[in-house]
Amino acid sequence: MDALTCFKAYDIRGELGKELNEDIAYRIGRAYGEFLKPKTIVVGGDVRLTSEALKMALANGLMDAGTDVLDIGMSGTEEIYFATFHLGIDGGIEVTASHNPMNYNGMKLVREGARPISGDTGLRDVQRLAEANEFANLDSTKRGSYKQISILDAYVDHLMGYINLANFKQPMKLVINSGNGAAGHVIDEIEKRFKQANAPVSFIKVHHQADGNFPNGIPNPLLPECRKDTSDAVREHNADMGIAFDGDFDRCFLFDENAEFIEGYYIVGLLAEAFLKKEQGAKIIHDPRLTWNTIDVVTKAGGIPVMSKTGHAFIKERMREEDAIYGGEMSAHHYFRDFAYCDSGMIPWLLVAELLAVKGQTLSQQVEERMKAFPCSGEINSKIKNVAGKIEKIKAFYHNDCGVVDTTDGISFEFEQWRFNLRSSNTEPLVRLNVESFNDNHMMANKTEEILKILRAEE
Repeated sequence: MDALTCFKAYDIRGELGKELNEDIAYRIGRAYGEFLKPKTIVVGGDVRLTSEALKMALANGLMDAGTDVLDIGMSGTEEIYFATFHLGIDGGIEVTASHNPMNYNGMKLVREGARPISGDTGLRDVQRLAEANEFANLDSTKRGSYKQISILDAYVDHLMGYINLANFKQPMKLVINSGNGAAGHVIDEIEKRFKQANAPVSFIKVHHQADGNFPNGIPNPLLPECRKDTSDAVREHNADMGIAFDGDFDRCFLFDENAEFIEGYYIVGLLAEAFLKKEQGAKIIHDPRLTWNTIDVVTKAGGIPVMSKTGHAFIKERMREEDAIYGGEMSAHHYFRDFAYCDSGMIPWLLVAELLAVKGQTLSQQVEERMKAFPCSGEINSKIKNVAGKIEKIKAFYHNDCGVVDTTDGISFEFEQWRFNLRSSNTEPLVRLNVESFNDNHMMANKTEEILKILRAEE
């Protein structure tokens, strides 16, 4: 029995060839079908050159397990989420490697209601069956069917339900960088809706065409080196906001009118406040890496902040438990109750664009006060040989002065004027650091430098 190393904590992701190929994709489809015994599954794939072939191998495995397959074609992950809950079917699988290198691909799996299938909610069971590869002989009379469908109109209808186009009265320019990924076809449909409503919003499209060769690099705007084309376009066109997506557009990244990148942390606060105006006293989920701004915004707006472990499976589970209206991670994942508690990269920018229209303030004006009140370092990664040992050194160094220690995810140390979170990566010899302070940018910068000096010291 071959171990399949493409099975990770939350999804499937591997290097093409030995780790992930059409045979393995078939086995994954067959295993999913055998384990969950779904009647109908929706499948889709991103723009990568191998996604179509892997998707069809996956579909064949599902059909051989007796499952009917609906194929929505080239799509982003959230289109699979939408199709699953909108059509009321038994699950969905998106073939995507999101922002991973060219020689990778992967899959994201959900079950009914677009509930995630991850480590302890079925992924290990699917892995076990796929690795064993001991499937019963095929009974051709019980083989599932295959049908190509489109859910694009219904999906865009749903997206437009989060905003009121009548609020867009003044001219607005938006730069939208799809990164040659899967977002372009959705942006085109959204643009049509704005035009039909005579909303004076101009869409300036950058790297718009879907191209699995990624001629402008793998789209991952979380990395500073992947932001230049968006910020340059904002400057060139004097735009009100820039929007950049990763490959499967489950994350969107925003730039203000000055072409400055806005940390996802502050967008969480902005969206939380907007939702709390619609539903007083609602619960808002946030992750432990950076928290003070979100807690402050939510509490002042009459909401209830609830902290969850980082990661989409944990956030979605907690969202359901709490029936939270919205959840946000600083990594630009935003989750919505009305989107089956799933994350969307399309809903956030629509909401922020509406805030620009309604408030009559620029994006920089809307986040400026929060950025001064709670300055943050952004996530800083350090490659370290002895991760556990370094974390223990940090604990020992700060333990006596610390007011609150939290271990929801990694370790968070909280002091009177500043706090930090330190997490080790699940997959790499990396430590991820986030630091924030209360109204003191100088202290935040100094403490960041202090911690990094300990982490990166040679031993």
